[in-house]
Amino acid sequence: MMGERQVQQAGLFYEFSLERHVPKTHLLRAIDCFIDLGEVRTHLAPFYSETGRPSIDPELLIRMLIVGYCFGIRSERRLCDEVHLDLAYRWFCRLGLDGVVPDHSTFSKNRHGRFRDSDLLRKVFETTVRRCMTEGLVGGEGFAVDASMIKADANRQRGVPGEEGLPAEAASHAVREYLAVLDDAAFGAATPLVPKFVSPADPASRWAGATGGLAFFAYCTNYLIDLKHAVILDVETTTAVRQAEVTAQRRMIDRTHERFGLWPEKLAADTGYGSADNLAWLVHERGIEPHIPVFDNSKRTDGTFSRDDFAHDHANDTYRCPGGKILQHYRRRFTTPRTGVSPACRRTTCSATGRASTTAGYARSSRAAARTPRPASCCAPSTKARAISPATSPKPRPTRPRAASAKRSRCYSPTSNASRSSIGSDYAGQTAPVTNSTSPPPPRTSENSPS
Repeated sequence: MMGERQVQQAGLFYEFSLERHVPKTHLLRAIDCFIDLGEVRTHLAPFYSETGRPSIDPELLIRMLIVGYCFGIRSERRLCDEVHLDLAYRWFCRLGLDGVVPDHSTFSKNRHGRFRDSDLLRKVFETTVRRCMTEGLVGGEGFAVDASMIKADANRQRGVPGEEGLPAEAASHAVREYLAVLDDAAFGAATPLVPKFVSPADPASRWAGATGGLAFFAYCTNYLIDLKHAVILDVETTTAVRQAEVTAQRRMIDRTHERFGLWPEKLAADTGYGSADNLAWLVHERGIEPHIPVFDNSKRTDGTFSRDDFAHDHANDTYRCPGGKILQHYRRRFTTPRTGVSPACRRTTCSATGRASTTAGYARSSRAAARTPRPASCCAPSTKARAISPATSPKPRPTRPRAASAKRSRCYSPTSNASRSSIGSDYAGQTAPVTNSTSPPPPRTSENSPS
């Protein structure tokens, strides 16, 4: 038989406990037993007034931010709504059933105000790292560094050309922050190159297209990670260029040593950190063994042999090709053995003018012979003078002689002013004929026609 809904008088009192409704296996229960935010109030005490209305508890704001971080809630508006509805979030934030959730604007004001001025978020981060060290989760022998590109909240269609700069009427909080970090090696001073576009809404972001798709404005979040249990030891935000990432890596290594007394024996990174300057800094200045690949173009893809295909004989200092033959620098024997290195300076004489010229020696390469100064025949003109018709140029004009109008000889030094001035004085006051033997005869007129 189908039952009927029984309408009864509602109870006057209810007994409800959040502690019983949050499961034992919930993630926030595992985190709550390790959190101690007692130092937050002490750290922020100088940034609050002694008079006025009581503020929102800063520990509540930090606990709400932890909830957003653990469950991927990036929007502060949505975070406030989730904490208001979810019983486990209320339990973790110590709000109870009737606790009032702060407004989303409270996060913005505190993040740009007290939290930034007091560097509270870094204080909380370093407290977490110390707790991981206490629990034995940090080895300290090997670190890894990498950067993640974070898309900025800036419309890519509203960017202005970087050469033009920001418009004169741009004056916002983001612009003031951008001007404050112009000389920072992690932002404005990271590279002298002018970005292609600048965002007026967020000028500190960088126009980047590293993902392979459409370019966008972005930042880079750099992480220094311990290799034992992948615990993040430090973090640094930079502009989205490689030079800034290398700068952040050095800052994080030094700061980790200063704050926690950790000094790694090795550092793992990708090829972006494999520059010669950075490798020298790691090895010679910090004594860290780099496990960083460098750019290697020895592998050939055009069908020819690669560098690894050749065997080096250390005893004779020679190379052998895959066919077993010794690679030779010269194909014939010289009376005087040659080293293959050109002298620092070679002096040549032009037979046409008898003047000596100096040409810089070239490095040893297969193209050195092609760049060697040509013999005296190079001084002769290689092309004929251009024929000019009287109809197109009725008045004669002073021009350079044929020998000088040709291509400049390689026998003359491009920096020798004396040779140029002496040649110019030999032909001073001379003019070239307007026509030559190959030019057509002038048209007949009534004046020059035969009578």
